[in-house]
Amino acid sequence: MKRIRRSRNQQDVDLDITAFMNLMIVLVPVLLLGMVFSQITVLDLTLPDAVTSESPSDDDTPKRIELLIRDDALIVNYPEGIQLKRIPKIIAAVEEGEEAVETDVLVHDFKLLSLVLQEMKRQLREKSIENKAITILSEPNTSYQSIVSAMDTVRSYKAIVAASVVDAELFPEVSFGDAPIVTGGAVQ
Repeated sequence: MKRIRRSRNQQDVDLDITAFMNLMIVLVPVLLLGMVFSQITVLDLTLPDAVTSESPSDDDTPKRIELLIRDDALIVNYPEGIQLKRIPKIIAAVEEGEEAVETDVLVHDFKLLSLVLQEMKRQLREKSIENKAITILSEPNTSYQSIVSAMDTVRSYKAIVAASVVDAELFPEVSFGDAPIVTGGAVQ
C-alpha cells in the first residue's frame, strides 16, 4: 500500500479580522444611536362615560371639562354642556411649495386655548378642585392634525421652573367622543 504523506512544511494561516473589527466599531454606535430615535410614544385614551338618566347629580361628583372642536372654533365647556369660552379660528400665514408662496389660512388658536386652560386649572386649584380629566369632542370632518394638536395642548404646557423649561401638567387624562350635531342653530 502506498501512503500519501503530507508535507509538514505547511504553515497555519492567521485570520485577519481587522476589517470586521472596524465594521463593528462603526456599526455598534450607529445602531445604538438609532434606537433612541425609533421610540414610540403611547398615550392612554378613554371613551367618555355613558350618561344615563339614573345617574345621581351629586355635587360631590367632579364636573367634566369638555373641548369641542368645531369647524369654525374651539369651544371650552365647564361643566359639560355649558359654554365657558369660544375661541374662533385665526388667520395664519403658511408657506406652500418650493417657491415659498405665502397664503393666509384659518387655523385653530391653540395658544389661546392653552392660556384659557391654564387659567381654568389655576381657578380650580384655588377652589381645591383637583381635576385631571378632559373630554375632547370632535366633528366627523375634523382633521387628524387638529385632534393631535388639541391633545398636545390640553395635556401640558411649557413652563419655566428654576431657569429651565419643563412640561407643566394641565389635563393629562384625555377622553374622546363625537361632538353634538348642530342643526339650525340647535344642538342635538
